[in-house]
Amino acid sequence: MNTAAICNVLSTLFLVTGGSMIFPIGCSLFYGEDDLTSLVISCAVITCIGLVPRYFFRRIDELSIKEGLFISTIGWLLISALSTLPFMIHGSIPSFSDAFFEMMSGYTTTGATILTDIEALPHGLLFWRSQTHLLGGMGFLTLTIIFLPHGMGGVRLFRAESSPGQIITRDKFVARNKDAMIWLWAIYLALNLAQTLLLLLGGMDLFDALCTAFGTVSTSGYSPKNLSIGFYDSAYFDWVIICFMFLGGMTFVLFYQMLKGNFTEVKKNTELRWYLGFLFVFCSAVSINLWLTQTYDTFGEALRYGTFQTVSLLTTTGFTTTDYEVWPQAAQMFLFAVCFIGACAGSTTSGIKVVHYAVIWKYLYGSIKRIYIQPMSVLSVRLNGRPVQDTVIDLAVCYFIVNIFLVLFGGCVMVLSDQMDYLSAMSSVIASLMNIGPGFGSVGPSENYSFISDFGKYFLAWNMLVGRLEMFSALVIFFPAFWKR
Repeated sequence: MNTAAICNVLSTLFLVTGGSMIFPIGCSLFYGEDDLTSLVISCAVITCIGLVPRYFFRRIDELSIKEGLFISTIGWLLISALSTLPFMIHGSIPSFSDAFFEMMSGYTTTGATILTDIEALPHGLLFWRSQTHLLGGMGFLTLTIIFLPHGMGGVRLFRAESSPGQIITRDKFVARNKDAMIWLWAIYLALNLAQTLLLLLGGMDLFDALCTAFGTVSTSGYSPKNLSIGFYDSAYFDWVIICFMFLGGMTFVLFYQMLKGNFTEVKKNTELRWYLGFLFVFCSAVSINLWLTQTYDTFGEALRYGTFQTVSLLTTTGFTTTDYEVWPQAAQMFLFAVCFIGACAGSTTSGIKVVHYAVIWKYLYGSIKRIYIQPMSVLSVRLNGRPVQDTVIDLAVCYFIVNIFLVLFGGCVMVLSDQMDYLSAMSSVIASLMNIGPGFGSVGPSENYSFISDFGKYFLAWNMLVGRLEMFSALVIFFPAFWKR
């Protein structure tokens, strides 16, 4: 392992994190609350920790994929741990396990919280809490790549933090990886700015608009209000957030193609068509069920609440406008099903991803056709008009199976460790592994994760990381063969 190169990248990561704390510090100064000292001390500590390895490890070498995978896992753990400092120094979250859970949930865009009274936190800490979504939504290693010199292996860091779905779709739009990161972050920040402006036009104050935008485009779900988006009780806000949750779930390469006027690539994108199909089917099913069961008086209300909650869970955002556990069982079943989908590869979302379902369905359909209907036919799975290699199909099937296995294994762990009922245990793991946030049962939309034991919180936090790094990057480091030359 190239220790010097690893320490150099980690120091850059620490410096970026420490530097980003200037924004919550400014927020604290503006509101004049008692969190300023804790934020300033935390900023200084994290920055100093970043400067030390930068001083001793100045030599810059190219990273291997092994070192990229190691940094992607260790980096998320270290940053989540250091980011607990403002909350612990201030005393608003004195327990490290609670603060670590909250920060891991923020950076991995999970949105699960242990806070029982969110609005009691001062504005600076609330802004820092939401800002972890902004940094983690695009992946803060991608932000670090922008500050690394060319040729240091940024492409390997990007591969380590990317999803298998991006390997399947082979999305690449700029020759140099550093330039690609700049484009991605420019598009990402532009979407955040656009949503903030639209929320301001609807009457939301600037602080809430920024925090809500951070949690929407990153498909994360932290809100500065205890009742989440339901606090505002506004159809305008709901539909604006629905639109940007949808955009956050799209492959960001498509935004670049649209900016270049290349709409042909957008039209033939297989995953986008499947994404739209999933949304149409599940939003329609939930909304019609709510209307027919007279859960809401008018179809317009049923469409608004049903669409919001479906898009929120399918894109792994986790915002809520109502307690969906009081809805009819059929509507809840549809919502439970979308928790296993996720949106597009190359987006800010997590979950199994639409592209894996597309590949697996095409493979199953082709296999059944070849076995029972046309034995002499050649099986060909195509995405975006291009054939998919057999190894890629194997990857999609393997990824799906491992996700299901981890859900079952994690559910058993939570039942044994915290004596939870099976629905709550399974739901807590699904909500963590798929980076959704709220689930069902005792971790439902009107509850939180504060009652879970320290072991349970660390276990769920690890599941959040595994889900955010799309599993293989976080798990491969436990294989002895990975460390052999």
